[in-house]
Order: sequence, then C-alpha cells, then structure tokens
Amino acid sequence: MRQTKYITSGGLAFSEDKDMEKLRRFSLKGWHVSDFKFMGYALKRGESSDYIYSVDYRSLKEDEKEEYFYFFSSSGWTHIASEGDIHLFRAHPGTKPIYSDRDTSVEKYENSIGSMKYLAIPLVLITVLIWVGAMISTGALKSLLHVIAVILSIIAIPTAWTVIATYNNKWKVKGKKGLVNLLKPIPFFLFLIAVIILLFVDDSDSAARLLASMVIGAVALPTAIWVIMSLYHKMGGNRA
Repeated sequence: MRQTKYITSGGLAFSEDKDMEKLRRFSLKGWHVSDFKFMGYALKRGESSDYIYSVDYRSLKEDEKEEYFYFFSSSGWTHIASEGDIHLFRAHPGTKPIYSDRDTSVEKYENSIGSMKYLAIPLVLITVLIWVGAMISTGALKSLLHVIAVILSIIAIPTAWTVIATYNNKWKVKGKKGLVNLLKPIPFFLFLIAVIILLFVDDSDSAARLLASMVIGAVALPTAIWVIMSLYHKMGGNRA
C-alpha cells in the first residue's frame, strides 16, 4: 500500500480556500500534506485527524525564520512546509485564524503580491513590444522575434494573471466591489478580441494569429481547469 501521493492545486491566487478545504478532507481520510510540489502538494499516509490549514505569504531573512515560526507555533499553528515566500501551516479546529480581521487579511494579500507586481509590469510591456516587433518585421528577424515573444508570453501571461487575481482577492477583503466587478469581464473581452482576430485577420499575419491563439489558450485552459477542479471538489466533498 502506497504511503505517499500527489494532489493538484487550483492555484493559491485563484482557489486558496478550496485548496485548504481539500487538504482538510484528505487529513480526515488519513492523508496529511507534507510539502509543496509543482502545481500541487505531496501527502503522506497517517492516522485520520481533523486539521485545518492556512497559508501565509512573507519574505523572510534567515535570522527572522525562527521567531516567525515560533510566533505561529505559540498561536497553535504548526509549520508544515515553505516554498519561497509561501508558508503552509495546520492546526486543530477552533484555533484562532492566522488572519482574523480585514486589516491583517489585506496585509496577507499585499505580502503575496510582493515583488511579483514589479516583475509583471515590465515583463508584460516587454512582451507586448516584442509582439509588435514580430508583427511589423520580416524575414529571419520576424522568426526570431516570434520565438522570443512566445517564450516571454508563457512567462508573462501566468504572472500577470496571478497578480490580477491577488489584487482581486485583496479588493474583495477591502470591500471594493466596483474594482472586483471591473475585473470580471476582462477575460471574456480578451477571449472575444482574440477570436475576432483569428476570424478576420489575414492568414499572412502569423504573429497576430499566434498571439490570438495564445490568448485564447490562456483564458480557456484556466477556465477548464477551474471547472474540473470545482467538480472534483464537489465530488470529493460528497464522498468525505
């Protein structure tokens, strides 16, 4: 009988609460998270226990770690694993939440954005400029810029999407419904524009068509993953 297993994450910026609830359901079945893995978590078999889980986002210097983890330990939260600035904790039900009010919850999302927002903005701008260059250039330069643009897009789109999702979470906590509602139609409009480009832009403009295809994939793939994960969570909740 296997003693370890891997489960996927919906992305902490997009489905943190669902991830934490999923980890709790697995603990009730005797599977306890032991570490972060690529796009998910590693679990180890043990005795069935009811644990609640929570994450904190904080950049720590080496001499800050001991005091930081001791603070959570003294509050009833056991440190499980860390991945970069992301720290996972567990506790028994009834333990005071790590973030118990709006101000600390806002601070949590500000910490999670961190330096990523300073990376996302120039990365997106550079990617856009490279795509423009690919559209207006010809010959070998066009092919080279295509390759660079695709590589940068693979990095830039998820980075920008994560930052936007985190800001969305922050605005929800702060009660800024107008900003939250403003972000909701953005994926639909991007998808629509990309479809229009594919339908009406001449086949010779390969850069525009390639970019449109990537935008469609960037919108459609996370949406499909979200639908699948939602169904999985619901079925898992019914079985638990």
